[in-house]
Amino acid sequence: MEQAMIGKFISACRKEKGLTQMQLAEKLNITNRAVSKWETGKSMPDVSLMLDLCNILGITVNELLSGERIIMEDYQKRAEENLMELQAKKEKAQGEYNSILKILIVTFSSFFVLNMVLNYFFPEINFNNLLGLPSIAIAAILLVKWFFKNYEIKPR
Repeated sequence: MEQAMIGKFISACRKEKGLTQMQLAEKLNITNRAVSKWETGKSMPDVSLMLDLCNILGITVNELLSGERIIMEDYQKRAEENLMELQAKKEKAQGEYNSILKILIVTFSSFFVLNMVLNYFFPEINFNNLLGLPSIAIAAILLVKWFFKNYEIKPR
C-alpha cells in the first residue's frame, strides 16, 4: 500500500463524483485538511472512516487500499495481497511496541536494583522515595501490560 498512490486514487474518485475536498469532508464529518493530507499521501484515512469513504466514492475497501480500480479477475489476488501487507504492518508495530516495553521494564528494574545498592552502602540516606518505590510501581505496571498484551488468558 503506497500512500501517495492511494491519495491520488482518492482524489481522482472524488473528482469523478464532482465533490470538492470540503464537500467530501462534510459528508465524513472531518476537516478538509484531513482529506487534503490523504490526497497528498501524507496520511491515510482512519479505519473507522474507510467504509463511509468507499460508499461515497463508489469503490471497495480493497480498491482503496490498492489505490486503483480492480477488475474482478484480479480481485481475490489483490485482496490477499492487501491483507498480507496489513498483517505484516501489524506484526512490525507489535514487535516495536514489545521492544520499547522491554527496554522500559529493564530500565525501571535497574533503578530498583540501584536503589537497593545505594540503600545498602548508604543506610543513613533513604533512597526509597526517589528511586525504589516509583521504579517498582512503574516496572510492575509495564510488566503486567506486556504480559496481557502478549498472552491471551482464557476462562476455564
